[in-house]
Parts: sequence; C-alpha cells; structure tokens
Amino acid sequence: MNYVLSALIGYILGCFNFAYIIGRLKGIDIREKGTGNAGASNVFISMGKGFGVLTAVLDILKGFLAVYICRHVFLSAYCPYIGGVFAVIGHIFPFFMHFKGGKGFASYIGMCLGIDWRLGLGVMVLTVVITLITDYIALATLTTAFLVPVWLFYQSAPLRVLDMYAVLALIILWKHRANLTRMMNHEEKGLRGAMKKKTEEAS
Repeated sequence: MNYVLSALIGYILGCFNFAYIIGRLKGIDIREKGTGNAGASNVFISMGKGFGVLTAVLDILKGFLAVYICRHVFLSAYCPYIGGVFAVIGHIFPFFMHFKGGKGFASYIGMCLGIDWRLGLGVMVLTVVITLITDYIALATLTTAFLVPVWLFYQSAPLRVLDMYAVLALIILWKHRANLTRMMNHEEKGLRGAMKKKTEEAS
C-alpha cells in the first residue's frame, strides 16, 4: 500500500506543470510557442531567461519534494525512489493536460537531488558541460538519464531500483525521439542558435 501511495504522491506533484501554468498566467499556451514542449527549456527560449529559470526551479523542487515526502512519511527504503520516478512520470503524462506534458528532465534533476545530493549535483554539472560542448540540451539530457542507472549500479542499488530508473530513461528517450531525428538530420536547433533568434526577434 505504501508503494501505491508513494506513486500517487509523486504523480500528483508531477502533474503540476509549471511551464503550462506560468504560460497561462502570462496569457499564452506554451505548447503553441517555440518547440511546442511544455517544459522549462521552451519557457526559457519562448518567454525569456527569468521565466525559464523560475520554471526549472519549480520543476526541480517538485521532484525533490516527492522524494523528501515519501522518505519521511513511509518506512520503506523503496518509497522515495517510487515517489521520485512517478513525479517525473506525472510531469511527462499529466492527466489534466490529456497526458501530454513536458519531457521531465528538470523534475528528474530534482528527484536525483532528493535521492542523493551528490547525484543531483553531478547530473546538473554533467548536463551543463555536455550542453556547452554540443550545444544540444536534448543530447545532454539523454546522456545523463542513461548514466544515472549506471551510477546506481556501481552504488549497489537494488535491482528493482535499477529497473525503475532504466525504464524512466527509456521513457525520456521516447519523449526525445523527435529531437534525435532532427539531430541525425542536422535540423535540430542548438541552444545558442535558439537564444540568438530570440534576441534578434526582441530587438
């Protein structure tokens, strides 16, 4: 029963899609702007740095809170992992948005911070480094999402935990399939290019 409640807590927290909420408060549907994704990176590109950072922080916070709440409410060692995973799933598949949410990576960072601050910090640093080198946030996201299960394996995490994170990595991969196709076709817009275009439009 605790596992079910952990999943429910995580999912409900994840369903608070702050990209969509902040966009609506500003009178727009973020899904109709920029990349069409209801996530922090699209808010950053479409609405500016301030709103983008705010969205990212709130998305990270909900992933962290899911882990924190489940860790302190339930005795099982697995509940924090379940809560965190389902917070990411809730962000990707929010019921009130007809299960069409964001790509879940900010919430994923928050989940990792909740599990182990060193893991979360490592994910953030690696994401920034890969993005700066390649100019592609999507590539950085996918790389770190698949490296986390590897890290957990070397930390001797239980098999069911590894399974959850491996499945979550595959879900994130599926959500980025369009990005991968564009990258292979050399059609994906890099972060610097997107920001340059935004600056030109504003001037």
